Amino acid sequence: MNEEAFDRVNQILQHIMEDTSVPRNIRRAAEESKDILAKDAEEPTVRASTVISILDEISNDPNIPIHARTLIWNILSELESVRD
Repeated sequence: MNEEAFDRVNQILQHIMEDTSVPRNIRRAAEESKDILAKDAEEPTVRASTVISILDEISNDPNIPIHARTLIWNILSELESVRD
């Protein structure tokens, strides 16, 4: 279940990273989040919590386009299910 959620999240993060209309700092945070999710040595809940923290912070950035913010909210809700 967790790996399926991480796969879906990774696809969305990849989409954000490739979108040139998204500011560079947001794309960088997406890349960092993707790297964290790939670390199999850590517990899935720890990885999810760390990514939630990073993405929650950037979702409040006033420069983020609406479509990217919606994608980040989708990621956050997906990762919330992993944490529980």
